[in-house]
Amino acid sequence: MDEELNVTYITFDGHVEMNKYRYVYFFIMFTVYILIISSNFIIIYLILIHKNLHEPMYIFIAALLLNVVIYSTTIYPKLLIDFLSEKQIISYSACLFQFFIIYSLGCSEFFLLAAMAYDRYVAICKPLQYPTIMRKSTVSIFLVIAWLVPASNIAVQAIGMAKSKLCSFHLKSIFCNNTIYTLQCVRSRLVTVFGIVSYLDLVVFPILFIVFTYTKIFIVTYRSCKEIKKKAAETCLPHMLVLITFSCLGVYDVIMARMETDFPKTARLIMTLQITLYQPLFNPFIYGLKMKEISKHLKRLF
Repeated sequence: MDEELNVTYITFDGHVEMNKYRYVYFFIMFTVYILIISSNFIIIYLILIHKNLHEPMYIFIAALLLNVVIYSTTIYPKLLIDFLSEKQIISYSACLFQFFIIYSLGCSEFFLLAAMAYDRYVAICKPLQYPTIMRKSTVSIFLVIAWLVPASNIAVQAIGMAKSKLCSFHLKSIFCNNTIYTLQCVRSRLVTVFGIVSYLDLVVFPILFIVFTYTKIFIVTYRSCKEIKKKAAETCLPHMLVLITFSCLGVYDVIMARMETDFPKTARLIMTLQITLYQPLFNPFIYGLKMKEISKHLKRLF
């Protein structure tokens, strides 16, 4: 703690052999960050400029990719600075802000995937009612809910943690993830209970809704003609792939962050990096290659 400025600093202890490999880390992560930003923005740009992509499904995809860009920008610039710094530190308030952005956007992705699932359900199971149900106002409401509900829930947890007393100032990570809970002397019962409720509201219920919705879609398409089956496969498969990978990484993040055992530092670093690498790079390639209309425009662009 800096007593003169009354600022509490947290040290990142998740780095491995920084003095030896700092420039290698910097080059690799800088290259990955450029790839993430460019690949996601290309898809967003295509959706914005082409009128035939101004449909609810593509708007949700653009929102999802925008989340990825903000998520990556919350993590990567700080990582790059740390690689070139003698000390890998962050103020506790900045750490809480990073935690807030990361998990707000992460939970927002489940809500956006739920909105996409509902959009596909209406388009395939109720095609005649689609223009009436999926209006611009409906899409706007879904987007507001997807961003506002997770943000308000995570904000409450961040505020609760800000008031908690810290007994440790060393974080077993390279950015502020769930391991931030291990810094507290005593975990607040209110924060713990609210965290469980938030996990149900922001993760479990959206996943259950998505599974239920796609089950209904598959039942309807199973009884339909080949053309409808093909349409359902083309539009639903990318969303399912993104959901599965993101859910696995989310569970993986919680397990890794909450592990109190002395897990090998190198293994912990590699596993933490997977969370920051896979999804940001995976999403634009899945939607760019698997979504027929986006793929067409990509081919024309290149």
